[in-house]
Amino acid sequence: MFSKPSQAVYTVSRLNREIRTILEQGFASLVLTGEISNFITPASGHWYFSLKDDKAQIKAAMWRGNNRNQSYRPVNGAQVTVKARVSLYEPRGDYQLIVEHMEPAGEGQLKQEFDALKMRLAAEGLFSSAHKQPLPQNINRIGVITSATGAAIKDILTVLKRRAPQLEVIIYPAMVQGKEAHVHLINQIELANTRDEVDVLILGRGGGSLEDLWCFNHEQLARAIFKSELPIVSAVGHEIDTTISDYVADVRAATPSAAAELVSPNTQELHNKVTQLVNRLSNAFKHGIADKRALATQLQHRLNLCHPRNQLNQKSQRLDELSIALQQAMRNRLYQQERTLNNLTPRLMRQSPDKKLATASHQLSQLQARLNQAIQHQLQQANNSLALQASRLDSVSPLNVLARGYSITKTQQGKVVKSVGQIKTGDVLITELVDGSIESQVIPVT
Repeated sequence: MFSKPSQAVYTVSRLNREIRTILEQGFASLVLTGEISNFITPASGHWYFSLKDDKAQIKAAMWRGNNRNQSYRPVNGAQVTVKARVSLYEPRGDYQLIVEHMEPAGEGQLKQEFDALKMRLAAEGLFSSAHKQPLPQNINRIGVITSATGAAIKDILTVLKRRAPQLEVIIYPAMVQGKEAHVHLINQIELANTRDEVDVLILGRGGGSLEDLWCFNHEQLARAIFKSELPIVSAVGHEIDTTISDYVADVRAATPSAAAELVSPNTQELHNKVTQLVNRLSNAFKHGIADKRALATQLQHRLNLCHPRNQLNQKSQRLDELSIALQQAMRNRLYQQERTLNNLTPRLMRQSPDKKLATASHQLSQLQARLNQAIQHQLQQANNSLALQASRLDSVSPLNVLARGYSITKTQQGKVVKSVGQIKTGDVLITELVDGSIESQVIPVT
């Protein structure tokens, strides 16, 4: 029963289309990481795969226009970081990622962790200029937290000796690279605050890769810098390197040498002003770029929604899906036909004429042998019967009777004379003996 007579009735296609629009507008672009699985590359050149972690997974597609410029080709089981937007594949109602860029996890993963920590600490106010301490006007003693044997301490001492040789320098040696380096740095910050023997601290090291500088991106170190009562100048890496320590420190120097110049009394005020102007310019520049980038992203998204390429990509994905299903159906059909053929072959062999002919030939041979035996048996029986009949016939043969001294008398017409009443005077009689015959004529007896 419907709640309202005038309530709009959706089709499935319309619902999926509107959900797709909501997803694409709500998640215009995002970066995420995960493991590649179910990776396939159809003839169209598009990439289809799943991106998963230990608890969930999501389907993803990377169109040929994006993946053909990729130097990295993913494989199942690889950890990757992707830039993607969320969309919906309308024919099936499946939501999926449309990947625009991909790189192997590693530095990309560290960059993602860096950005996440940066956003979280910024939201807590650790980067706020309201909490930053100005550098003292009169600096007499400088503390340096770095490696006692690295290039950074040499550069700092060289600059200070040239610009302000009267300044005292206390070195707090610490590890500046490795898994436990952040613990050493935190301990030295706390030690310097406990002793309270310097006017300012320089925290830094020379340049290196993101992994080399990673200890300066540790959350515990950031909080130790934030809590320090001594003002801290962060001087990590080269000018292009940026760490969490740079954001939370009271002042950020591009290099260790630049940090030494900042704390030098002759240029302290100038460096402060320059630093403030640079920070303001950098923030304004970042905000301006962020605003323009957001506008460009919004316009690009609106353009993408209207671009026929999206429909072509949807249709291409559907074509790939049907192609894969057709191939699977053909393989299944061939498999079934092969099974049927394998089942029919033994039955056909059992019905083979050669086998039947061999069986019939064998049966014919048996029947021929039985017929010959039957014929021989019948002949033998016939011979035995003939011999028996011949013996019986011979026992009643007139010749045998004649041989015993008997004779047979016949008329000239060949009739056997059995009674004297059959003859009359003058008849010619033929008497047959065992070894011949005698003719006689009947005469009256006187």
